[in-house]
Amino acid sequence: MPEDIIRQSEDFPGWYQSVVQKAELADYSGVKGCMVIRPYGYAIWENIQRDMDRRIKETGHENVYFPLLIPERYLHKEAEHVEGFAPECAVVTHGGGQKLEEPLIIRPTSETIINVTLAKWIQSYRDLPMLINQWANIVRWEMRPRLFLRTTEFLWQEGHTAHETKGEAEEETLKMLEVYRSFAEEMMAMPTVTGIKSEGEKFAGAVATYCFEPLMRDGRACQTGTSHFLGQNFAKAFGVQFQSREGALEYAWQTSWGVSSRLVGALIMTHGDDHGLILPPKLAPFQVVIVPIGKTAAQQETVAAEVGKIREELGADVRLKVDDRDQYTPGWKFNDWELRGVPLRMEVGPRDVEKKQVVLVRRDTGEKEFVSRDGLKRAVVDRLDDVQKALLARALEFREDNTHELEDYGKMKQLFEQTPGFVRAFWCGDAACEEKVKADTKATIRVIPFDQPASLGRCIACDKPGQFQVLFAKAY
Repeated sequence: MPEDIIRQSEDFPGWYQSVVQKAELADYSGVKGCMVIRPYGYAIWENIQRDMDRRIKETGHENVYFPLLIPERYLHKEAEHVEGFAPECAVVTHGGGQKLEEPLIIRPTSETIINVTLAKWIQSYRDLPMLINQWANIVRWEMRPRLFLRTTEFLWQEGHTAHETKGEAEEETLKMLEVYRSFAEEMMAMPTVTGIKSEGEKFAGAVATYCFEPLMRDGRACQTGTSHFLGQNFAKAFGVQFQSREGALEYAWQTSWGVSSRLVGALIMTHGDDHGLILPPKLAPFQVVIVPIGKTAAQQETVAAEVGKIREELGADVRLKVDDRDQYTPGWKFNDWELRGVPLRMEVGPRDVEKKQVVLVRRDTGEKEFVSRDGLKRAVVDRLDDVQKALLARALEFREDNTHELEDYGKMKQLFEQTPGFVRAFWCGDAACEEKVKADTKATIRVIPFDQPASLGRCIACDKPGQFQVLFAKAY
């Protein structure tokens, strides 16, 4: 219950872990680093998946599925790629009671095995663009696991595309980044900063990696998704070629992009409070929970009949849960659903039936109001919309209040020792300065925003002319 949850101000990581488990989102498994996603947590993921899948298909992509196991030799074809993923790979060496002739890698990502197939599928410019996406599980060996945020196995979608020209591939990369950004804002009520990663932070094997970075309520960033312009790197490594319109043989231009079940963790840390989850209505498994209240059998029967009418009235437009568990008191149920973050709680007692009203309580503000049964559906829909907008506004205000524009390196070091958040500062572009900041503060360049100032100041680490304004932050 809420009184058992660790306070955010006292121990944010501890708060997060307790909320995930007490709200029954996920649990630890018998395999170190892996998690069991419980029904309530999986329902959130399904809502994320459902809307994201719609957006991906609306941009012309089709879903496919590729094998979990990848021949080891595939990874060695793209040197930068294998170097980047080698420490995280899980390797299968035996199968069917025998040692395998060639070890198999459990996919850390699928660029390699997909490109082997694309080399067969793509022969002519008429086969392009090739726009595919898969929903799958991924394994990356994780030394410091945290439920949803860092686990050895996790769920994700990964898009892979091949194009006729460089321009088309670059346009695709940015298009999918915008799909992610708009999803985060519209569905998760999570504002983000979009831009490009530094060379030191980009995806192994990519020419450029683009990202969208939100700020969690403890002032840390949480990388929630990336879109990669791969250039022709993988096409050349795997022979993905096509006959051009002029009859020449050319290498395809490619992209890959993905988001994962880490979005669930980001959702928790963007909106939650000391009482538990606060879920945006658009992604909540239940948008409204109805708690019937009645002491006597006659009262319970009267209330149940009224709740049945309300369920029928709202059911087609609202994800609704009636909590009619008779082994718990109404007060216990109030606390339980507060912990689980349901956006609206509806209380219906015998006096409410008599007065032709219900009680609505907002999870985000705790605001309580009496609403007439006439026009109840409209009121519920409007309140849900209000909650969605209020969560986005609150998250945006928090981000702005915790974004600091600094020019003094000493002040930046002092800030990261005390209060995390985004630091907006100038950077000369030298990897040595990037590493210096990381060594001194444990903060990294999270994103080089698209939105750059008209004039650039001095690099915060070396005082040379700045090439970019960047966002530094500590991150999950």
